[in-house]
Amino acid sequence: MINKREDYITWDEYFMGVAKLASQRSKDPNTQVGACIVNSENRIMTIGYNGLPKGCSDDEFPWEREGGTYDTKYAYVCHAELNAILNCGTADLRDNRVYVTLFPCEGCTKALIQKGIKEIIYDSDKYHDTEGAKAARRMLDAAGVRYTQYTPSNRTINIDV
Repeated sequence: MINKREDYITWDEYFMGVAKLASQRSKDPNTQVGACIVNSENRIMTIGYNGLPKGCSDDEFPWEREGGTYDTKYAYVCHAELNAILNCGTADLRDNRVYVTLFPCEGCTKALIQKGIKEIIYDSDKYHDTEGAKAARRMLDAAGVRYTQYTPSNRTINIDV
């Protein structure tokens, strides 16, 4: 009898891997973020990454981080979590969980709560001490949404594309 393979990846590794792969679609020269929303049956419902809205050329809008609102990326870029929500169409995302490569900002947190997301698994928390991250955690706590930082397995998987 042949035994099953033992070195397969966990669900957390798989979904965070999908989020990280999605982040590679981002054209942002500084921060690439990916999100993968999954239901209770471990089925991927939707994926998103940070980028400009449909119909807006990546070559005609600014990618700068500093300057006036009109001249920086912040007025134009749609975050990965919001893109995932918008990409899902009419799918019901209540009680789903999201794997995201960066802890959600306060704006995306509001959208995730409104869609009924019950758990956030995030990789990086580099903005932990900002007012926006504090506000996001306050809302998540009030809404009863769990959030936990992903524990990397430090496993490397190479994919030829």
